[in-house]
Amino acid sequence: MSLKLLFFDTETTGVRYWKDGIHQISGYIDIDGEIKETFDFKVQPNPNAEISDEALAIANITREQIANYPPMKTIYLELVKMLGKYVDKYDKTDKFYLVGFNNASFDNPMLRAWFKQNGDEYFGSWFWSNCFDVFVMATPHILSVRPTMTSCNLFNTAKALGIEVDESKLHDALYDIEVTRAIFYKLFPLRLS
Repeated sequence: MSLKLLFFDTETTGVRYWKDGIHQISGYIDIDGEIKETFDFKVQPNPNAEISDEALAIANITREQIANYPPMKTIYLELVKMLGKYVDKYDKTDKFYLVGFNNASFDNPMLRAWFKQNGDEYFGSWFWSNCFDVFVMATPHILSVRPTMTSCNLFNTAKALGIEVDESKLHDALYDIEVTRAIFYKLFPLRLS
């Protein structure tokens, strides 16, 4: 059986999955350690989403830019079409593991809410409920340096593990997932039997 990983990151209009929206979803479809597809979707947030100026500033985008992104239903249909090439959502034994940095508490709920906003109540048909959160996985590996880190963010965690990062590219979902995948495979070298 293949190990199917969906490395992903979202950029959002805020931090509340129940009120804020997604404006970028990026990632890699990784099957048995090989990237099969890369995606980087810019997307209009849910029309009912609140938009925080602070969140937009972090991502270095404007309200005008996100207003010109494709509608979320269009992007949702593209994403599930891509997922469907690798997973049979009707087969209970065939799903992706979600992999991200701090995804268990942030990106996973945002993505689940986004699926619901697109009328899909079957998030669990695509993804296992347990995930790989690289933020949590890195904890035992940075114990000795954690007290000296100003923040345990993606950049500092990668740096503590000896992974080079271009800090100017952070907060672009596709670049963040590239760094996340580098950390994941440093901590969890793939061994298939």
